[in-house]
Amino acid sequence: MGMDHRTFEQLKELGPGRIASDNVASLYHLAFQEFGHQALWSRQPSAHPTIAQALIVSDCLRREVNQITRSLAAQIKEACRAAL
Repeated sequence: MGMDHRTFEQLKELGPGRIASDNVASLYHLAFQEFGHQALWSRQPSAHPTIAQALIVSDCLRREVNQITRSLAAQIKEACRAAL
């Protein structure tokens, strides 16, 4: 299987309106559960997130200094990439 070279912005453009897969949604909700107060305080979680919402959460986590949030951010981004 070849490498997916789509940029973050290209992935976000494909994601609006596309409900996240169970895997993506699970990671999305984990992000709010674990890091909502720290990294996602300005966002409200969605019960049924879209791919674009999950990518935005991933970007917020990536910007945190904490290595754990960056790891989860990468997992969310890769799950979104696989879902598209």
